Amino acid sequence: MIIAKTRPVKESLKEHTQNLLDRFHVLRGAYFSLIPNERIWNLLYKAAQYHDLGKMNNDFQGKMHKALNTGEVIVPSKYGHVPHNYLSPFFLPVAKWNLTKDERRVLIQAIAYHHERNIQPDVSLLSNIYKEELVNHFLNLEKEMEVELPNKDQKVLKIRRELRQEERINEIKDGRDTYYLYILIKGLLHRLDHAASAHVPIEVDQEVDIADLTRKYLKQKIKKPLRPLQNFTYQHQDKNLIIVAQTGMGKTEASLLWAGKDKTFFTLPIRVSLNALYNRVHDEMEYPTVGLLHGSSASHLDQNGDENWEVINDQSKHFASKLLFTTVDQILKFPFKFKGYEKFFATMAYSKVVIDEIQAYNPWIVAVLLKAIEMIHRIGGKFMIMTATLPQIYLDELKDRKILDDSCEYQEFADEAFIRHKVSLQDKEIGQAVGRISSMASDYKVLVIVNTVDRAVELFQQLDGENVHLLHSRFIQRDRALLEKEIKRFAESDENGIWITTQLVEASIDIDFDVLFTELSTIDSLLQRFGRCYRKRELDHDDPNVFIYTRDVSGRKYVYDEDILDLTEEYLRPFDHQAITEVDKVNLVKKIYSKDELAGTKFYEEFRSAVHKLNNLEDYQYTNDQAQKILRGIQSSNVIPRVIYDQIIDLLEKLEKETNSNERIRMRREIESYTVSVPTYKYKGLRSPIDFYQTGKDGRKYNVLPHVEILDVEYDFDCEDLSGVGLAAKDTSEVSMNFF
Repeated sequence: MIIAKTRPVKESLKEHTQNLLDRFHVLRGAYFSLIPNERIWNLLYKAAQYHDLGKMNNDFQGKMHKALNTGEVIVPSKYGHVPHNYLSPFFLPVAKWNLTKDERRVLIQAIAYHHERNIQPDVSLLSNIYKEELVNHFLNLEKEMEVELPNKDQKVLKIRRELRQEERINEIKDGRDTYYLYILIKGLLHRLDHAASAHVPIEVDQEVDIADLTRKYLKQKIKKPLRPLQNFTYQHQDKNLIIVAQTGMGKTEASLLWAGKDKTFFTLPIRVSLNALYNRVHDEMEYPTVGLLHGSSASHLDQNGDENWEVINDQSKHFASKLLFTTVDQILKFPFKFKGYEKFFATMAYSKVVIDEIQAYNPWIVAVLLKAIEMIHRIGGKFMIMTATLPQIYLDELKDRKILDDSCEYQEFADEAFIRHKVSLQDKEIGQAVGRISSMASDYKVLVIVNTVDRAVELFQQLDGENVHLLHSRFIQRDRALLEKEIKRFAESDENGIWITTQLVEASIDIDFDVLFTELSTIDSLLQRFGRCYRKRELDHDDPNVFIYTRDVSGRKYVYDEDILDLTEEYLRPFDHQAITEVDKVNLVKKIYSKDELAGTKFYEEFRSAVHKLNNLEDYQYTNDQAQKILRGIQSSNVIPRVIYDQIIDLLEKLEKETNSNERIRMRREIESYTVSVPTYKYKGLRSPIDFYQTGKDGRKYNVLPHVEILDVEYDFDCEDLSGVGLAAKDTSEVSMNFF
């Protein structure tokens, strides 16, 4: 028997290959109508058949049999270890098949690089292994694998040539047709191989209509007809859509109505928002196999109490879900063209992608997203941008990329039937509003939003009282979850009081307060903050319900671009003590984020620089992890405050001794709830590694939590009355950028 894998269970090469072919038929059945090209599917079938035949080599089989203690003795290869993926193409009988030159190249390279290695093959060495060893296994392979093989004297020159690094297919050198064929074959081969190896389905719920589920939910549970926005997206499922719509118009349901019967990735910038949407679709819409994928999604699925959460987690990780709620770093990183990016890009060929609240991302990330949209458009997928505000420079960039063609609809939706907000600009620092905030809190729900965690803590300490609460990002995950639950409960109750928070609530928490006090921020951020006050209500009095403080603004320059802050204040001046309509809000964003206003600013230069770099990236400069870190803009570390660490010593000791892998995973997820993410530049010299280790199979000791550190900084929180300031600031004058 030819062995393919020893873990997690023993699997023969025939069994593994058949698992790929079974998933191939599912994939073809689900998406042939979207990729109606028989030759593409035939090439993919051949790639799946032959992708692992190189595992027949002596070195690989010797290691497999030794690991399984089969007793079978295999003569070692004199050439030592050579990755099997570089050997597999030599088993292709390309001379017997009616392939074009480009099809042959695509097939050879898709198989040769279905594992991306840091070491490139020595093509002369590969030829010798084929001639001296591989040909000796033909009879066994033909018998066990039931595949057509080449004649033993087949010339391997053409196969050798395709394995040279300089011959790798790319768009510039080989043209768009060959490049996109390569993306589809290699990318879908990755999907088949990864799903088969993980023993998860390649696709689930192929026949489910997400739009029908949504209509049923709106009719039976919400008991409302489709709104204009929702009706528009439902009627335009066949189009790419760019939608600018105010808060409270049913944007989530509108996006799901657009999804229809298609595989759909729904992205948001904030994990908490994704968790909430997942819960809503899973519980209220009663769709049990909806997926969730982000940095801590496994913990949420587990804590949510879903009996089959591990199945959902596996399906999500392998993109099997029909509807998947995810962050952009998980799915839209393919513009970096990292090693293995073809899997992500090829999946877009038969998928829809919703990018919700695009304005919440920094210019660098938006540049990546716009490049991703262009690539999705070219490969045949569909996209929707659904946002409350859309900077004009982003729309201009899409026009320059020729995305706004007949396949794309742009629409703005604003309800002018009533006014929700009246603003008052205050030429003061927000700390001077303490008296007014306190007095209003006896009769109203008062929300205070500032730009940095340190400023939030300062205000909390000034306003300290029974009806004052604090929420920001420097609480450990367990405590932050408690506070987020409490602010939602408070917003829906009859209680009055004060909540002081940061940008955390702009897009992640659905709340409605009576009065908003906020520091000046950029117009897109401000309008998100407006949406947390009189969210769906008509303003029922003549007084301002939004107070904007423009002096000594925290986070100026470090969190928000100074030029855009100044432009925002300038354009808001005419609205001082005036009502501001929904159309006004849309127009403000267009004007402030126009090329004319932003030309020469740091923000615009950063955006243009990012666009230029992405347009000129060479393939395979990055690994998957590197691309993800760049897209996330990771400048943070996960830490456990010392006082919390001392409380969970017993749990860490158990983790150190635990041998069951599933139980270790469960313990690590529990420990994760005691962590908090802090900027890498903050608390320098106050972090230290966790001093617990396990012994690996190689006898070496490994840190049980290598990516988590202990932080020797005070931590203040009472789980009973939900009070405290979280992590103390190292220096109260230091600006924190950790607002997500």
